[in-house]
Amino acid sequence: MQSFFDENRANWDERAALHSTDTTGSYRIAAVLAGGSSLHAIEAEEIGDPAGLDVVHLQCHIGLDTLSLKHLGAKSVTGLDFSPKSIAAAREFAERAGTKARFVEASLYDAPEALGETYDLAFVTWGAINWLPDIRRWAKVVAALLRPGGRLYLLEGHPVMNQMEFEDGRLVATFDRATPADAPLVFDAETTYTGDGRRLENSRNYEWLHPVSEVVSAVLGAGLRLDFLNEHDRLAWRAFPGMVEAGDGLYALPAGVAKIPLAVSLGATKPAA
Repeated sequence: MQSFFDENRANWDERAALHSTDTTGSYRIAAVLAGGSSLHAIEAEEIGDPAGLDVVHLQCHIGLDTLSLKHLGAKSVTGLDFSPKSIAAAREFAERAGTKARFVEASLYDAPEALGETYDLAFVTWGAINWLPDIRRWAKVVAALLRPGGRLYLLEGHPVMNQMEFEDGRLVATFDRATPADAPLVFDAETTYTGDGRRLENSRNYEWLHPVSEVVSAVLGAGLRLDFLNEHDRLAWRAFPGMVEAGDGLYALPAGVAKIPLAVSLGATKPAA
């Protein structure tokens, strides 16, 4: 299992270097450095007002959404990621933006010990849990990080979407609905998802699909109360050829392609003691 994490870390260290110097506009770096936000319409509308909240952003990558939450009024923001180059980039962005934020390098599964604090909101979005083999352990980590009354907000690419590949103008179910922990899906992407043409040397990465039912069951099993579960027909990256712009940096399937859910969001609360 450790070898999977090591190769993924090498891949994400390299992506961090590309994303922190992004020229495609995907990461909205200029907006964040100017005190604005990189959040898309879906998460911005669903998280509610973060004003006055202590927020932890899990798998924060280069920290731009973390800083955005602070700019939107969060009392404090903490980002956690397993990639040292991602954390270094996040700290540099915080300094350049003049924004107070804490960034910690650690595995998601080690977050409670690494952070040593609890929070009002755990923020997890866009390409996070597919890098984790054990979704029930993830949910227990989230629950441990939340104070009584604290909330989880999760927004992800839909697992049904992640089962698909695009062949001859059609979406074709290619991957099983759930991935065994010891047999992850293996990918070799030579470039990153932003459209940046620079090549990745550490192209190998491993992912796991978690059906919506398993994610919900994990959240409930960790003692959280489900507040909402929404599916969306927009996504924050072009997952398939021919996807069309759908406003605010989001993309939708083109006409003539059978529509499937592209994203799923979930809100849950840790009951008061």
